[in-house]
Amino acid sequence: MLKDKINTDNLPNHLAIIMDGNGRWAKQKGFLRALGHESGSKSVKKIIKECSDLGIGFLTLYAFSTENWNRPKLEVDTLMKVLINSLKKELPTLLENNIRMNAIGNLEKLPKNAQKELQDVINKTKDNTKMTLTLALSYGSREEIVNLVKIISEKVKNNIISIDTIDDSIINEHLYTHNLPDVDLLIRTSGEHRISNFLLWQIAYAELYFTDVLWPDFKQKDLHEAIISYQKRERRFGKTSEQIK
Repeated sequence: MLKDKINTDNLPNHLAIIMDGNGRWAKQKGFLRALGHESGSKSVKKIIKECSDLGIGFLTLYAFSTENWNRPKLEVDTLMKVLINSLKKELPTLLENNIRMNAIGNLEKLPKNAQKELQDVINKTKDNTKMTLTLALSYGSREEIVNLVKIISEKVKNNIISIDTIDDSIINEHLYTHNLPDVDLLIRTSGEHRISNFLLWQIAYAELYFTDVLWPDFKQKDLHEAIISYQKRERRFGKTSEQIK
């Protein structure tokens, strides 16, 4: 089994996934796009459980981007319904597996019922410690960076922060992900080879893994392949191989 080849002492601490391909999966099978999103939610459940079982500390899923608001209203409404239903349905599983729910993005743009359901799950899982599951919802990295520039500029203007003290740590403190470590491994499904405005600052030294598998078909074995690929790589962070060794 592929899982047996995984070195549990060298897991990515923070795994991020761009879950792409729901619509294409549905189209290939002659289904409505809505069915693709519903099938994609089943993959979400399997991957969350597997990451928790492996011992990955942080999992971030790109669930809905700022650009996704431009999709047809019917599809957006479907995505919101899938989100709300999934939150309701999976709360017992999160509690049972000691998983804490987190969310990043412009959450105020979500429908009120989605905001309420999301906050309820966040509140009920806040003391869980095994893994932090973060949903990126109404999220765009450029918007995130623009917001932090505005906030920091205002603090400099009001003498709360000195311009000379602005460094990586100050930037990190003002990101949506201020309570998360940098990403170690980023996976994108469906064969696309781009980042799509996701965690641009946070993936500065992440390993990137692209697969042709569409998200509804992404199974535990596909996750194992990505992690094994990650473990074969040498992460130097700007140093030489000799320095790492």
